[in-house]
Amino acid sequence: MQTKLRSIILFILILAIAGCAQTQQAARTKTGQGAAIGAAAGALAGAVIGHQSGNRRTGAVIGGLAGAAIGGGIGYKLDQQAKELQQIKDAEVRREEDRLVVTMSEAILFDLNSTALKSGAKQQLEKMAEVMVRYPENDILVTGHTDNTGSEKYNQDLSERRAKAVKNYLVLKGISARRITSMGFGETMPVASNATPEGRQKNRRVEIEIKPRQQPAS
Repeated sequence: MQTKLRSIILFILILAIAGCAQTQQAARTKTGQGAAIGAAAGALAGAVIGHQSGNRRTGAVIGGLAGAAIGGGIGYKLDQQAKELQQIKDAEVRREEDRLVVTMSEAILFDLNSTALKSGAKQQLEKMAEVMVRYPENDILVTGHTDNTGSEKYNQDLSERRAKAVKNYLVLKGISARRITSMGFGETMPVASNATPEGRQKNRRVEIEIKPRQQPAS
């Protein structure tokens, strides 16, 4: 029994390593990474299913192949969406594992201490919404951030209202309200030092996280 279990674990590891090799060969994208993660997860799930059906090795193979296909497809779509979002002025787009993060500075979006979107910001957010509408399988989280100037309570409230303003505008431009959530983090998540004007400016921002929706377990 233990010998069979070790064989299954070894087989899953081989699938995961093979998926990682595919990641390295992906041409400057992370599509392969999605395939690698999907292969490992699929192999594990397949092994469990195979155990229940009496054929664990076949279950692991099927699960690994299915997981790689699904993971690779998700990664490809995120790469494509990133390319489209990168065409939008003043939007800083980066890929973080299984999600995209779009950062827009306060200077682009709002006047000082204001929660009213600037006209130029509305134009950029409208273009962003046009891209997001084409990828309905993704959920969106809008987060507001401030520097540490002023009271903690004021900054928390300001960050929440700014995140909500961005969310509401994206909904107005066609994003389903069920797909999008907003949160404020105030001054608690700086990306630079608050000791300099340049650092404080970087910390005053809104981030839009785009992530494939998690499917409920059947």
